[in-house]
Amino acid sequence: MAAADTPDSTRGSPGAADLGRRIIGLLNLYRLLLPPALLLIRMVTSPQPTLGAEHPRLFTALCVLYLAAGIMLVLAVRSRRWPLRNVALFGGLTDAIAIPALMYASGGVVSGLGILLVLPVGATALLLADNRTAFFIAATATVAVLVQQLLGDLSGTASSLDYPAAGVLGAIVFLIALGAWPVANRLRESEALVQRQEVDLANLAQLSQYIVQHLRESILVVDSDDRIRLINESAAMILGDRRAYPGELLGEASPRLLYLLSTWRQSAQQQTDTTGTFIASDGARVIEPHFAPLGSDDPAPVLVFLEDTSTLAGRVQQAKLAALGRLSASIAHEIRNPVGAMSHAAQLLAESTALRPEDKRLTEIITNNGERVSTIINNVMSMSRRESNRPERLLLRAWLATFSEEFCATMQWSAARLRIEDVDNEDIEIRVDPTQLRQVIWNLCDNAIKYGLGDAEHGAIEIRFGRLKPSARPFLEVADRGPGIATGNAERIFEPFFSGEQRSSGLGLFLARELAEANFATLLYEPRTGGGTLFRLVFSDPQRWEI
Repeated sequence: MAAADTPDSTRGSPGAADLGRRIIGLLNLYRLLLPPALLLIRMVTSPQPTLGAEHPRLFTALCVLYLAAGIMLVLAVRSRRWPLRNVALFGGLTDAIAIPALMYASGGVVSGLGILLVLPVGATALLLADNRTAFFIAATATVAVLVQQLLGDLSGTASSLDYPAAGVLGAIVFLIALGAWPVANRLRESEALVQRQEVDLANLAQLSQYIVQHLRESILVVDSDDRIRLINESAAMILGDRRAYPGELLGEASPRLLYLLSTWRQSAQQQTDTTGTFIASDGARVIEPHFAPLGSDDPAPVLVFLEDTSTLAGRVQQAKLAALGRLSASIAHEIRNPVGAMSHAAQLLAESTALRPEDKRLTEIITNNGERVSTIINNVMSMSRRESNRPERLLLRAWLATFSEEFCATMQWSAARLRIEDVDNEDIEIRVDPTQLRQVIWNLCDNAIKYGLGDAEHGAIEIRFGRLKPSARPFLEVADRGPGIATGNAERIFEPFFSGEQRSSGLGLFLARELAEANFATLLYEPRTGGGTLFRLVFSDPQRWEI
């Protein structure tokens, strides 16, 4: 509690200065209340007052001066112009002189006012870092007590038998100052330790904040009320800077992430740390959240890690592709030859005039499934021996016009049912392998016809292109108003050999995404608002093109 007794120490330990000011404030309150209380006691005990009986006018004047000194000390503390050491020293000297003077006006030691010295002398000794100064205050009070006793004896207002009592009172004052010495040292040591710990904690907090903000991983903390309590810059960019900040509701920043978090909280014992994926605010990345509870409360705050799946997915797909390549190289011919023979035999059998209609139906089934197996083999072989991409600079508007004409002519599809929309009214340039881009978009449009629009007479394929906000990355979307993809299948549609349709090989979307990533693009799926499907192809950032 060595309360910043000098200006320098006050600047060095603001906590100590505030504590010292509070203690001095309490002492000043003592000084402000004591004189009115003494005057009140004198008035109540009149006409034979117990206080100030020997020198009434002097007693009243001393009370007024003591009160004025207390007011000055209060103003000095509030002005913050005086160092706390000077305020404490002046206050201690005021108490050491004023209280013995009040004792003299009240008849000396027998008045009992000497006990009033205990509090100010003890508190001043605790406040002053210099113990010699504290002993000086105690010595001043002791000398003042002895002087008032001598003056009272000479004036006849005090008995000569009171000298021992005055000496004992002075000794008590010294003992109080001496006892406060080790206590003050202990308090100062504890205060210094607390200050060092506060500095260490502040440094650790700053270090933790710096580490969190500059982590390559994207993290945020969500409390039990689904409010964001902590979020680093990387996570804010994923969720969107406008809504993702501490104190904001998670549902305002990302309704999908809130849904995944709620699903995770409701899962049995929260055994899994992830429940699905969502699209980043820039529309160009698939994000997989991982959840971990913080503490044992129910519900507890949750630490959320946001993982960009593009890098991991690329590695996984490369591993799958390598495995498929090895598999296709070893068994492709072994499968293709029997399938070819089976299909050829079925065709010859179907030419027989002796077959009944139901038998011809069976030959058609054999032929169709043989073609399906051949298609799967061709897709696998094409992936395993695909040549490296040859990127070119293309203008999307002109390329889409050529693609639309070719697709409608080949698929016998009405041009009015293939709508192309330029969102930003800008002829956007991209850098991509045109052959592979054609294969990706053709696959998406073909899927929209087969599994989205079906036999509908008025449905249309919608192709939109423009730039994403705020990343400005070029994008191209293929959408329809079909039945859409089941929620349970949405996470698996890009897996090889997975299909929600029996007539599909399950390799089309896998191959499309793999081709997109080979061109530094990202293929994403989103449920379309109002029903249907939407596939978004986000191209590489034009600012990062290689020269």
